[in-house]
Amino acid sequence: MDQTSRLDWHPSLADPTGRRTAKPRTTGRTMVIDKGLGLRAFEDMLRVAAPYIDVVKLGFGTSALYPEEELRRKIETAREAGLLIMPGGTFLEVAVSQNLVDTFLATARGFGFTAVEVSDGTIEMNRDQRSALIVKAIDVGFTVVTEYGKKIFGSGIETEELARTVEIDTALGATFVTIEARESGKGVGIFDENGVCKTDDLDGIMHCVPDSSVLMWEAPLKSQQAELLQALGPNLNIGNVAPEDVLSLEALRRGLRSDTFHLGMQARV
Repeated sequence: MDQTSRLDWHPSLADPTGRRTAKPRTTGRTMVIDKGLGLRAFEDMLRVAAPYIDVVKLGFGTSALYPEEELRRKIETAREAGLLIMPGGTFLEVAVSQNLVDTFLATARGFGFTAVEVSDGTIEMNRDQRSALIVKAIDVGFTVVTEYGKKIFGSGIETEELARTVEIDTALGATFVTIEARESGKGVGIFDENGVCKTDDLDGIMHCVPDSSVLMWEAPLKSQQAELLQALGPNLNIGNVAPEDVLSLEALRRGLRSDTFHLGMQARV
């Protein structure tokens, strides 16, 4: 065999489900949370996994802690790979609390961020304030992602409130709405204190928001990712994925792990 020729796995081996969406995609998005990777580690992640990543979030307020040139280069690297990159929503909440929203947006734009996350996980924000932030960020030129849910341990989901939030946020131009689970995935949102999915909450959300393409499910743990994929299929949006877990999540999506092996078998029926 000519060693210089391109060698690829058979499509049914690379994706036994036969259903994995390709870029540019509106379903099956993966959002990575980066809590402080150095530039080389970030570049290594994208070199291997960029085809399987859609959004990078620099977690919470870490964007303020990078040396300027390192942050610029990191953002540029993500943009060159065709990814959305945004600061964490908590950082915008800091800007709201400090009355520095315009400064925040201008600085984020100056650094090259392509998206922002509008959230109220830590602060209180009424509907008018939330709507104004979404519109302002879009007017500045950002893709806007919003988040529903509080970060406090034990906080849950009010399905009707979530449905209203999704309806209004997306009507204003938000690309999708993330359901809060923090980076721990325990005791917040649809997950109990052990990180187990509360199926009644999941069923309630899907009843109230049947279009899953507008939801991004924060699910940092493999068990959570597998359960959601089993329940909702390989092309739901999953967020707060650790950099080292991108390929393992993609394997779950495609039925290339034992946990979701049956998804590939279903494709043959």
